[in-house]
Amino acid sequence: MPAVVMGLLAGRLALAGYAPHLFAYRGRRPLDGSVERLARYVFDTCRDRPAHFVGHSLGGLLVLETLNRHANIGVGRVVLLGAPVRGCLSGRRLAKASPGRWMLGASAPLWSEERDAHWRRDAPLGVLAGTRPIGLGRTFGPLPGANDGVVRVEETMVEGMTERVLVPRSHSGMVASGQVAKLVARFLASGTFGEPAA
Repeated sequence: MPAVVMGLLAGRLALAGYAPHLFAYRGRRPLDGSVERLARYVFDTCRDRPAHFVGHSLGGLLVLETLNRHANIGVGRVVLLGAPVRGCLSGRRLAKASPGRWMLGASAPLWSEERDAHWRRDAPLGVLAGTRPIGLGRTFGPLPGANDGVVRVEETMVEGMTERVLVPRSHSGMVASGQVAKLVARFLASGTFGEPAA
């Protein structure tokens, strides 16, 4: 995804005292290559210092996989936003149509396969899941249960996560939300989302 997608959230985190680095990846390419690219980027950027990580959507799955596979990366705290870590019903539906398969590219299995998701680190992991069902994921039919219009809340569940909070935001709206930015900053500072942000 273009790094600019996370630009507003990064700006808000910078105002909160953090020094964000944006990482761009190609969502249609295989995850393994992006995992190795992100690991190299972290080593080059952070050297031996632990870093915080924030990932949205497929970027959240990329963060989770990278940190689980590369135990030598120093981790402070991690937040995933609307990440389909257990697969994605809307992705499975999209993959049934040839335009959808083209859109998903080599990442189609990440969206379409149901799987377990585990956090294998001691560092705090926070998950934010949206509950405003507005998004392209509903194009192929309604999504059962609470969802953000693309990813269902149950698809964001990570075994071993520290905390999960539901926010009244759509999938794309999460990265533009001031409420979400406050919750992310609070988790990065303390390892808990605490009281819901106003």
